[in-house]
Amino acid sequence: MNEQLDNHIHKLRTQRKISQQELADAIGVSRKTISTVETGRFTPSVVIALKMARFFEVPVESIFSLLDDQP
Repeated sequence: MNEQLDNHIHKLRTQRKISQQELADAIGVSRKTISTVETGRFTPSVVIALKMARFFEVPVESIFSLLDDQP
């Protein structure tokens, strides 16, 4: 089973009209971390995911969802 994580970070950021750098500064990570998580090239740690959820004031499950890529 190959599982991937989907996310809605870009949508949430654009709704709030904030840049990747502003989000990064708010949760204490680099802009590159936000970029790679947002594009799906990096799976965030639980701590980063929880910080994002807290920042956006939404449940983690509304930002991230597991994509099950079964044959």
